[in-house]
Amino acid sequence: MLTKRIIACLDVRGGRVVKGVQFVDIVDAGDPAELAHRHAAAGADEIVLLDITATHEGRGTLLETVRRTAAKLFVPFTVGGGVRTAEDAEAVFTAGADKVSINSAAIARPELIGEIGASFGAQAVIVAIDARRAKPTHRDGTAMNGAPMPVEQAEVYVAGGRKRTGLRVVEWAREAEARGAGEILLTSMDTDGMREGFDCELTAAVSEAVQIPVIASGGAGSAEHFAEVFGRGKADAALAASIFHFGVTDSRELKGRLQRAGVSVRLPC
Repeated sequence: MLTKRIIACLDVRGGRVVKGVQFVDIVDAGDPAELAHRHAAAGADEIVLLDITATHEGRGTLLETVRRTAAKLFVPFTVGGGVRTAEDAEAVFTAGADKVSINSAAIARPELIGEIGASFGAQAVIVAIDARRAKPTHRDGTAMNGAPMPVEQAEVYVAGGRKRTGLRVVEWAREAEARGAGEILLTSMDTDGMREGFDCELTAAVSEAVQIPVIASGGAGSAEHFAEVFGRGKADAALAASIFHFGVTDSRELKGRLQRAGVSVRLPC
C-alpha cells in the first residue's frame, strides 16, 4: 500500500511566511527557512513554498528566499509563484527546488506544462488549482446560507484567488494531466484557513477524474480531517499550513494519530 504524504506549506509574501483565512486576513507566521527546517525535522514528507503575490505583482519568484530555504532542507521541496516560462522554472530548480508549482501561467498558456516537463520531467511539474464552489446568491449578489454548489460547477481562480477564470475545476484537472502535469495541488478557497476540514467531495471528484496524484489543501484542523480526506476524499497527499506554523500539531504527532487510525504513513525516525 502506498503511504499518504503529509506536506507543510509556506505561503510567502515579502520574504516572510504568512497565513490567512480564505485567502484574506493575512498574518505573519515567521521566517521561511526556519519554518521549513522545523517542519521537515518534525516529520513532514515534503515542503511547499508558494510566493503568493508574485503573479499579482507581475514579478518573478524570490530566488534568494528559495535558496535560503532549500539550504535547510533534506526532504522534497516544491516552489510556486511567478513561474511563467521554462527559463523561470530552471532558475527555481537551480536555486534548490525539486519541483515547481504553476497556476496562473499554466492557465494563460497551457503549453507551459509540457515545456517544463520536457526539460525536467513530469514528476517535477505540479499544477496548482485554486477552486471555489460558488454559493447561491440573492438578487443583490449577497450569498445565501446553505450548501455549496455541486462539484461540477466548482470554478478555477487565479492571481492568488483574485480572478475568476470561468474554467471548471474537474475539466481543468483533466487537461492539466493530459498536458503532462505530474501532480495536482487542489486548494479549496472556501475551506482555506478555516480548520473545519477539507472539501472531500471536491477532492474526490478530482482524484477520480485523473490518474496522477492529487494533493488536498485548505481546511486542515485535526488528524480526523486528514484521515477523512485520505479516505472519503481519495487524496494521495494532504497539505497544511496554520496548524503546523502555530503549534496546533506537528507532522510527527499527526502521523502517529493517522497510523493508529489505520492510515498508511511514513513515520519519522
